[in-house]
Amino acid sequence: MYAVLETGGKQYRVTAGDTLEIERLTVEAGQAFTFERVLLVNNDGKVTVGSPTVARASVVADVVAHKRGPKTIAFKMKRRKGYHKTIGHRQELTVVKIKEIKA
Repeated sequence: MYAVLETGGKQYRVTAGDTLEIERLTVEAGQAFTFERVLLVNNDGKVTVGSPTVARASVVADVVAHKRGPKTIAFKMKRRKGYHKTIGHRQELTVVKIKEIKA
């Protein structure tokens, strides 16, 4: 059984026991979180596609930890003008472990 859920503007295909790094959630580590935006559920070959979400479907996950992603560098430059600028960014992430899929 697997499901496709949406969080942080991205879609993830998950099964029970998976560990994901997603955009930062406002839940403390060690607590449970329920994803309500489930777009698709496949239960042993029986596929249910939502429009846009599947009614009464949810994915329960445990929040394992909060961390920061790798630093990405953006370098801006205009030739012959003496302009150059370096910008760094580190995305705030949450590590979640999927407990169960309720369909």
